[in-house]
Amino acid sequence: MRAIVMREFGGPDVLRPEDVPEPAPRGGHVLVEVALAGVNYADVHVRGDSYLAPVELPYIPGNEVVGTVDGARRVVGLCRGGGYAERALLHRKVIWDVPDGISDEQAVALALQGNSAWHLLFTSLRITPGETVVIPAAAGGLGSLAVQLAAHAGAKVIGLAGSPEKRKLAEELGAHAVVDSTAEDLTERIVEAAGGPVRAALEMTGGVTFERTLAAVAPRGRLAVYGYAGGELASVPTRDLMERSLTVSGFWLPQLYADRTALPASMQALFDAVAAGWLKPLTGATYALDEAARAHRDLAARTPTGKLALDVARRHPA
Repeated sequence: MRAIVMREFGGPDVLRPEDVPEPAPRGGHVLVEVALAGVNYADVHVRGDSYLAPVELPYIPGNEVVGTVDGARRVVGLCRGGGYAERALLHRKVIWDVPDGISDEQAVALALQGNSAWHLLFTSLRITPGETVVIPAAAGGLGSLAVQLAAHAGAKVIGLAGSPEKRKLAEELGAHAVVDSTAEDLTERIVEAAGGPVRAALEMTGGVTFERTLAAVAPRGRLAVYGYAGGELASVPTRDLMERSLTVSGFWLPQLYADRTALPASMQALFDAVAAGWLKPLTGATYALDEAARAHRDLAARTPTGKLALDVARRHPA
């Protein structure tokens, strides 16, 4: 079968198409004929050898796919690598039937980023109606879903985005205000847009953006960290945490894979929201499988909006 294989860590060019053996059967797993493989920042960290869980080379990246089982049953699910391929093994606990009326492009946006957005807001931050919450990358795959989920829950959403086009899109998705995420006075801009320090915030960039976002959180507020897309980890200033009684929590979706109820419940809620029409997954560019390196370049440049995916059946013109 065709797959994208990493034989070394490094830049996008280490993502090379190869013919590889079929996945070997494993107990508790289902073989999925992949239609779309989601592209995520986690894959960028895997490629650069900075992912939370180390991987052994050679390695096939990709942590979410949508496809078919037994040629008929349409499913979406999560995997720990192996998604950038024509076929992938998924554990039965993290695979779900896709309802009629939900497209493959919508479904692949929900598995990793949709579930992450849901649990960041409602499990980690436990947002309540009337609270103000900061959502970074508000026009991206996860951020665009989080904006809609938080706004629907009655929160006042302050989105962060790096371009006028993305800020406009975040407002259209339901953000009450959107701030330039690249501004040096980011803290002041967040506070001004919110009408005061915020009660809750998400953070996924790291470095100085983490510091500026945390500084905008009100005493007894909460911040949930789920990435370091900027490549620089941040140190949590414990003195500030104590002085302002702040709560900073970390989030990594694989910690919920073994939970019997968490992901099935959030996946059903996401499917229901899409079916009801108020949650609209922001589908972005789709690339041929052989164009995985290009997809990674675009993602790292932060030029796309919405969910990026590899169309496994599509062939890149020679």
